[in-house]
Amino acid sequence: MAGATTFAFRAMDVAGTSSAGEVEAESKAQVTEQLRQRGLIVLDVSEKKEPFKLEQLWQTWKRIDMRELSVFSRQFATLVASGMPMLRTLHTLEEQTQDERIEAAIGGLRADVEAGSTLEQAMERHPEVFDRLYRAMVRSGEESGRLEDALDRIAYQVEKSDALRRQVKSAMMYPALIFGFAMVVLVAVVAFVIPVFAGIFEEMGEENPGEDASLPLPTQVCVTASEAMTGFWYILIPGLIISFVAFFKWKRTEKGKEMWDRFVLRLPAQIGDVIQKVALARWSRTFSGAVSAGVPMLQAIKLTGETSGNIVIEQAMEDVYASVKRGGSLAGPIEQNPIFPAMVGHMVAVGEETGQLEHMLSKIADFYEAEVDAKVKALTSLIEPIMIVFVGGIVGFIVIAMYLPIFSLYDKIR
Repeated sequence: MAGATTFAFRAMDVAGTSSAGEVEAESKAQVTEQLRQRGLIVLDVSEKKEPFKLEQLWQTWKRIDMRELSVFSRQFATLVASGMPMLRTLHTLEEQTQDERIEAAIGGLRADVEAGSTLEQAMERHPEVFDRLYRAMVRSGEESGRLEDALDRIAYQVEKSDALRRQVKSAMMYPALIFGFAMVVLVAVVAFVIPVFAGIFEEMGEENPGEDASLPLPTQVCVTASEAMTGFWYILIPGLIISFVAFFKWKRTEKGKEMWDRFVLRLPAQIGDVIQKVALARWSRTFSGAVSAGVPMLQAIKLTGETSGNIVIEQAMEDVYASVKRGGSLAGPIEQNPIFPAMVGHMVAVGEETGQLEHMLSKIADFYEAEVDAKVKALTSLIEPIMIVFVGGIVGFIVIAMYLPIFSLYDKIR
């Protein structure tokens, strides 16, 4: 199980027979719960220390493949709807999936379900694959006796979420590649080309000792940058790596995440607008899926906020949760919060009044997914010329800076 710890345990059954073994879980409490569900009395649980492996570090940073998860969810819904027994369904899915972490999680599901756990309880032991919303929708389907419908809604939810993520990623891939290539070329120019010119300028100064050997300011800037890069690379490279690691660690903190999420929403050139629409599309699709699956409203509000991916929306849903809990409306806090456009509040209000909240949320999601598509295309067409001007400006500055001393020498000779 990815992200889990191996625990060694000692236990005995009701007949007094002792047993020992190992189990993977997130905590000792989960181990104890698993053993109790098997009818065992826990005597001792201790964490088993294992040697560090690079593979473990990679698995920690590696994300679950959402396309594989969407395929798994759709196949799961289809097999359950066909009437295939649960254990055989899970065994079939385990053989078909291509993602190692999902495969390991399915194997864990099969073992736990065979031991008597519900599907939702088994999924709870694999939070890195099945998030809280996923598990809540499964639990709702199990309790209502309509698991196949719940799985079908989950599959639709995951497919839409994956499509939105891939849509944004594919649109930004070309500008990112061009910008990365341009940065590599600029670094190569600063590190290898400018030192050649610097050597020429030094020779020119030695050959003309009576002349003013000072370089123009642009040339001095380029030569200084080149000397810093070539002379202190052993400081710059580790410094950049440490800065990136520190930034991502800071962004994972509660305060850092809040500051970053608020910052990206205010980015200029329509970038913040695109990020807001992506967050709204994800929020409305998630909320619609939770409501349609029969998740209790308060739980659906809480889960939707926690899985929205943006702290601003999460805080807005806390206000909605407080309003609904005291008997107020769902639309009131949404209409008052600036993160939600006026259209969202009005449509949610109509959905509440007509009893068609799920339908309205789905319409909101469709609208903002289409908006994201249009905005991302517009943003891509805007970024490309800006990037060309930016990179061209830097290259032009370097070329002019390198030739200024040569032009100056030519004027003096003439």
